[in-house]
Amino acid sequence: MTNGNPSGMKRLAIVAVAVALATGAGYWAGTKVSHDVTEGNPRGSTPSAVTAGAGKKLLYYRNPMGLPDTSPVPKKDPMGMDYIAVFEGEDSAASDSGVTLGAEKVQKSGVKSVVVARRVLDRALRASGRVEVDERRTFTVAPKFEGWIERLHVNVTGQPVARGQALFEAYSPELVSAQREYAIATKAAAEASPDSRAAMQQLADASLARLRNWNISDVQVKALAADGERRTLTFASPVAGVVTEKKAVQGMRFMPGDALYQIADTSAVWVVADVPEQDISLVKNGGKASVHVDAYPGKTFAGTVAYIYPTLKAETRTIPVRLELANPGGLLKPAMYAQVEFAVGNRGAVLAVPTAAVIDSGTRKVVVIDLGEGRFEPRPVTTGARGDQYVEILDGVKEGERVVSAGNFLIDSESNLKAALDGMEKPKAVGHQAVGKLDAIDGGIVTISHEPVASLKWPKMTMEFVPANAALFANIKPGTAISFEFVERKPGEWVITKVEKRN
Repeated sequence: MTNGNPSGMKRLAIVAVAVALATGAGYWAGTKVSHDVTEGNPRGSTPSAVTAGAGKKLLYYRNPMGLPDTSPVPKKDPMGMDYIAVFEGEDSAASDSGVTLGAEKVQKSGVKSVVVARRVLDRALRASGRVEVDERRTFTVAPKFEGWIERLHVNVTGQPVARGQALFEAYSPELVSAQREYAIATKAAAEASPDSRAAMQQLADASLARLRNWNISDVQVKALAADGERRTLTFASPVAGVVTEKKAVQGMRFMPGDALYQIADTSAVWVVADVPEQDISLVKNGGKASVHVDAYPGKTFAGTVAYIYPTLKAETRTIPVRLELANPGGLLKPAMYAQVEFAVGNRGAVLAVPTAAVIDSGTRKVVVIDLGEGRFEPRPVTTGARGDQYVEILDGVKEGERVVSAGNFLIDSESNLKAALDGMEKPKAVGHQAVGKLDAIDGGIVTISHEPVASLKWPKMTMEFVPANAALFANIKPGTAISFEFVERKPGEWVITKVEKRN
């Protein structure tokens, strides 16, 4: 009809351009909306979410199947279902195990949170210990012959003695007899003829060996040879130290092997520290340690790890560790209590939270996760090495999450109370009812197109269910309208417990 009419051709061209522009604008708008949805722009929210949350603050989106998964932006699950928007004041699957506090209550409770990050644990291993005598510096004075104590020179336990200082004088008939035998043999050897001199010298040497076997010193032997027979023998201290035990009493009789004195050299001592079994791997032989005792505030004694005992004390679950340290001036007394601080190296940066953030009940260790907007969730964790201010987290939290470092006991108690109340008010097994159409039966799986399920806030959709018993669908054919009840046996697995045909 427009052939040969220039004005008609012109109008047709204008209409074509307008249609093209409208199509391009529509494409741009659709692309823009799609982009906004991807970026979390509210204009890309699903209509149902916007309607449901009109006038309320959008918190997040939850999994439509009730799985513990949330998203800050709209998304779809693997079945193509839209995540459901959750607005302020609404309950959600993600907060069932947590607790929500108002801003005023959070402020009054002094709740503070920190970001979980990797930190170097500045740690010093501390353990309690006690000062002990170095067993290698302990000496016992025990005569090797029978006798009587005639006189005591050291008669007090704890008395310091010098090396060679006289302890007591002893009389012994055996000692007198041996001295007399040695003196006679020596004199006879000097006066005997050349033929018998050798035999007398052998007798003198045997007598001298007998005296030396009784621990009589060469000085005393020479004095005996010069002065002749002596009635008593003086016993001297073999080492400089302190008398830790004294059984000698003036006038008492002693038998061979009786320990009359015990003397300890305290110029160097041991400190035996009890290290908890979980920390023993941090202690190494040859490692350095500092020792503090209450008797000398501010004074530090340097020690070295000399031995890690191979046994564990079952009562305290600790392992003894022995340190050696000098004791100038004898300041450290045996049996003193000591605090030991071992120098342990760090392992680099580890995932850690403040020590105060971990709630340890003895049976579990929990941190409280700050989800934002006044929402908190207690979460069990596995801890590792401990520092002075931080503790390593092996499992339970991720880097970048926020944990409550102050006020967490209040939140944990409120969460436990909420869980207890929910347990009293709600049945353990929650059933849901729905209506729909049976689409297919494939082995132990049935496919149903169902209407919206109000109890789960599910929209109308088609999904798979598991019959609790195969006989439930024995007389029902695909295409039949049905009403059914189902429960969640485990996350993501929905089991039909009852089904009926609908007219």
